[in-house]
Amino acid sequence: MAIKYLRTAYASQLQPGQPASLRSGAPLKEPGGDYEALHKQMKRLFNSKPGKKYGRFSDDIGECPFGGWLKDYVEEKQSFESLTDRLFGQWQELLNGTQEEHQGHLMIVHEALADSEVVYLLILESDSALRLDAQQQLDATDILSLSRLNLAVRIELNDWLGDNQGENFLTLIHGRGTGDAGELFIKLCGFTNQIDVEKETLTFLDAVEAFAKNSEPQDAGKVRNRAYEFCKEQHALGEPVAIDALSEFLDEAQPERFKEFASQSAELPESGVLHPDHRKVKKLVRIAGSGGGMSLSFSSDLVNQAVYYDRDTDALTITRLPKALREQLQTYLEGRE
Repeated sequence: MAIKYLRTAYASQLQPGQPASLRSGAPLKEPGGDYEALHKQMKRLFNSKPGKKYGRFSDDIGECPFGGWLKDYVEEKQSFESLTDRLFGQWQELLNGTQEEHQGHLMIVHEALADSEVVYLLILESDSALRLDAQQQLDATDILSLSRLNLAVRIELNDWLGDNQGENFLTLIHGRGTGDAGELFIKLCGFTNQIDVEKETLTFLDAVEAFAKNSEPQDAGKVRNRAYEFCKEQHALGEPVAIDALSEFLDEAQPERFKEFASQSAELPESGVLHPDHRKVKKLVRIAGSGGGMSLSFSSDLVNQAVYYDRDTDALTITRLPKALREQLQTYLEGRE
């Protein structure tokens, strides 16, 4: 990982109706060291965050000029400093109109990877910490949070401006509870949603389940597990699921088999890429449910092996109980007796 440029600004709006204040740092070229470590941690949080949204820049350049400014920077029509001056200025203007208090650091990072270039725009949050000052008096201070990230966007420059331009080159994190600041951040990014994640999750699940049922009975569980593992790995990398790659992963001997099957049994996007919610994809390998004071979860492979369901009586029989559960039941029953 190599940071080409990085810059931060601290913005605060503590009295709604009054002008927001903003203090920006100097543009840093290839800052290295601690900045690389900070960005690496933010990327880890970004990739692991569930519920991401995928889209593109809004066509309304007047309301959302960031895309145009960024393109001018990439095409070397303006400097990184000029780009960020404009971006920070717009963020301050947007905060002027909010009716909620806000304070936080806005960080923009231009990162060069081995085969692509990416720009991140993030709101860094703070945690409160205690320290002893030079006079050994207890003092409260704010430090950057390394465990929370609720507002961020990633722009895949190659997908956006490359020869094979994609339609969904923005990945957005918009956490719950971010209020006005969250909506203003979306406006700052110029993000417009193009992906129905729920629909694509169902498409993914239906295609894999149909393929598993169409396979040999002894291979069905293996198909579901490998599909889930592939999806989980892609989520950890912060990447969507490419049908070509998934097809090869499911059957290395016949790498086109799943792709051909899915194209006939499901409505796949023209891009050949799906953005399933990895939390819901877990249904492929686990059966879970809760209610009425009960919560159950077990591997789907255990059905008719250690877990038996009788449809007529709506009864579930579980054998080979986990040791910890067996000990808890025995202790509880002994106490009751």
